[in-house]
Amino acid sequence: MAKPIEWTSARLCATRELTPDVRLFEIAADRVLMTATPGSHIDVLMPIDGRPQVRSYSLVGPSSDGLYRIAVKRLASSRGGSVGMWRLKTGERLTVSEPRNSFELSYGRPEYLLLAGGIGITPIYPMALALKQAGANFRLLYAARSRRDLALADELARYIGGQVHFFVNEEGQRIDIAGEIAQLDPRGELYVCGPFGMLEATKQLWHQAGRPAACLRYETFGNTGGLADGPFKIRVPRLGLEIDVPAHRSMLEALEDAGVDMIFGCRRGECGLCVLPILEASAEVDHRDVFFSSEERATNSKLCTCVSRARSGSLTVDTPDRTRVLRHGSTSAWCRT
Repeated sequence: MAKPIEWTSARLCATRELTPDVRLFEIAADRVLMTATPGSHIDVLMPIDGRPQVRSYSLVGPSSDGLYRIAVKRLASSRGGSVGMWRLKTGERLTVSEPRNSFELSYGRPEYLLLAGGIGITPIYPMALALKQAGANFRLLYAARSRRDLALADELARYIGGQVHFFVNEEGQRIDIAGEIAQLDPRGELYVCGPFGMLEATKQLWHQAGRPAACLRYETFGNTGGLADGPFKIRVPRLGLEIDVPAHRSMLEALEDAGVDMIFGCRRGECGLCVLPILEASAEVDHRDVFFSSEERATNSKLCTCVSRARSGSLTVDTPDRTRVLRHGSTSAWCRT
């Protein structure tokens, strides 16, 4: 059983713009529950659509001064988390969790390759600082759409110098992931956080190179799919339910709103706890998880309800044989494959 999350009240001390759509938040917890390690995240409890919901954010740097720093990108497709964070004013009260780490950095490897795309730099940044301090052999490759989207670029150049390399898509620059893997020491480790496409490509190329799965570490920061968000319906024959899923809500949230007692963990398509079987799909299913392999997603037999959705029409699914009478709040456990 997962350890219960410890929560504490906190205050937003300051904010700073890292890019036009990425804001750094400095949060002072009333009780510092645990020292953060590279790759850690905290959960923030905030009201969204009139109900408290949890959103997870990677910690940017150590919290040795008692402040938790997170960077939040404002997304047009946000389901309320980033918009809610950006509305916060300095001095406002928050509820935050203790730092937890499911993207742990290991030490003592002969070489490290760090890959980051866009806002995926947030957990990678403290790893780079820690490896630099440890005198480790590593390189960081950081890709973004434009130069103005390179959050923390100045800090990276200042603290790790020539060990960071920037790739700007608008300037025709791309990371040769296969070539970089080929250069990595056979006993080296690769850490990656970025868009879904980068993550999937890295996983496939790592496997094709015959590298050990345990030496590839990854974390998702978002769940942008191949299709635009749109409304659709969920049918649950066993429960006699037909549920509308708005464009701005996930399947998991819509099922919860309808009183279906769902099991969930990460809410980011990583842990697989919210998976349901697909009985029938009247339209294309946009699988946005990293829990299933590409081959498993292609069968269209199951989906992660926290991130995946239908293009339109309806999905007929089955659910666990239990219904919710009353939920007094939920505890979300961060999981990772």
